[in-house]
Amino acid sequence: MQSTSKAGASRSLDARIQDVFEEPACEMNRGKDANVRKKGCSKPLTPGAAAGGCAFDGAKIVLQPITDVAHLIHAPLACEGNSWDNRGTASSGPMLWRTSFTTDLTELDVVMGHAERKLFKAIREIKETYAPPAIFVYSTCVTALIGDDIEAVCKRAAEKFGLPVVPINAPGFSGSKNLGNKLAGEALLDHVIGTVEPDDAGPYDINILGEFNLSGEFWLVKPLLDRLGIRVRACIPGDARYRDIASAHRARAAMMVCSTALINLARKMEELWDIPFFEGSFYGITDTSQSLRQIAELLVRKGADPEILERTEALIAEQEAIAWKKLAAYRSRLQGKRVLLNTGGVKAWSIAHALMEIGVEIVGTSTKKSTAEDKERIKEILKEDHRMFESMGSREMYDILAEHKADIMLSGGRTQYVALKAKTPWLDINQERHHPYAGYEGMVELVRQIDLAIHNPIWSEVREPAPWDAQPAMKEELQSTQSESETFPASQISSAPPPAASAGGEES
Repeated sequence: MQSTSKAGASRSLDARIQDVFEEPACEMNRGKDANVRKKGCSKPLTPGAAAGGCAFDGAKIVLQPITDVAHLIHAPLACEGNSWDNRGTASSGPMLWRTSFTTDLTELDVVMGHAERKLFKAIREIKETYAPPAIFVYSTCVTALIGDDIEAVCKRAAEKFGLPVVPINAPGFSGSKNLGNKLAGEALLDHVIGTVEPDDAGPYDINILGEFNLSGEFWLVKPLLDRLGIRVRACIPGDARYRDIASAHRARAAMMVCSTALINLARKMEELWDIPFFEGSFYGITDTSQSLRQIAELLVRKGADPEILERTEALIAEQEAIAWKKLAAYRSRLQGKRVLLNTGGVKAWSIAHALMEIGVEIVGTSTKKSTAEDKERIKEILKEDHRMFESMGSREMYDILAEHKADIMLSGGRTQYVALKAKTPWLDINQERHHPYAGYEGMVELVRQIDLAIHNPIWSEVREPAPWDAQPAMKEELQSTQSESETFPASQISSAPPPAASAGGEES
């Protein structure tokens, strides 16, 4: 099934990338005129620029948590890697999303032009074996370079097998992980959202965009919405189902959790289906309460009964009282403790604000992947610009921690060893973590984990000087003992013959 429209597919990807760069809601484009905006909102890529995560990786991050879909990677085997529990997202039901599917292309497939035929057969095998509601097919560097037209193959397979087969055209070389996030949102708009009409749409339906349900933390928030009678029609992508996303166009309002990833999806859904959205956070007590209020206000604007505002305030008062009572036990233990935040995006300000509520001082917070609004909020919260940094080198980070300018560092797994080398407590705040930190209960859990890390007795032990450094005489004694142990009397040397030589003439 060799395609005849490969050049057209390539141009389509270029046009899509340019469209994403012209995103009017992107912070780099605000305030520009139409001509300047067309130049794009991203610097040209240089070799190695996508080393921290390519476009394919970004698309997979956004779409893989759709749990009942089969995710098929059209590539050599190594492009897929290990999909099991890849980012700590959680599912309340289907587990198909964790199974790796790949066409496992070889050099022979590439040379002989069998790649598209192999993709079609893989789609058929998945459909017959697993019967998923949909199959997502991802292009990669190799298949994009050889010109495979996955859109044509997916269209033919969908007609043949009678189920949605969605092409995700985000090869790794096309850009960074963040670009892949946005291209995944475009694929949902083009092929998924709006394809199913629900028969139960109501005035209290909302979408949550950019929420990944890491460690199941959205499950700490959803019960609050349930108590208010608010239904999450689609959480994209955390613990999502294909039909939920396909009918997401009938929601009345939306909350954007991570605008860096899916701002294009939120804006276009507002333009196409009149779904207003706001950017909020479920990290911290104040921010969780404010997000609940804004959801209720948007729903009232869209025709919901105004009494939901009173019920929301009652729920907030109840939950805040419970949370503050639990946090009181930690306030005296953490008052004045200093935290270095090395994360990004919405967490750069939401986690900082949450910790400051209980008296913790923020030494610094990163602004990597943060939008212009994120940075403005950080300035409001910290009051001082010098505590914001775009990126921090390992040496600079180590100096801050080694000089005890911070009592703990909150970051991702990549920088944990900097903290451990500086003999400073460290807590995982990124996607690999094992504890949920969203909502009121999540805030209490975050503070509890920080308290456990800071007051762990191991840190006082490892910071003590070694016995031989504290007592020079002991060091001399140890050196003397070591010297004696390396000297063997001739009587203790074995007189046994050397081992026999092997057949090849070398010692065995």
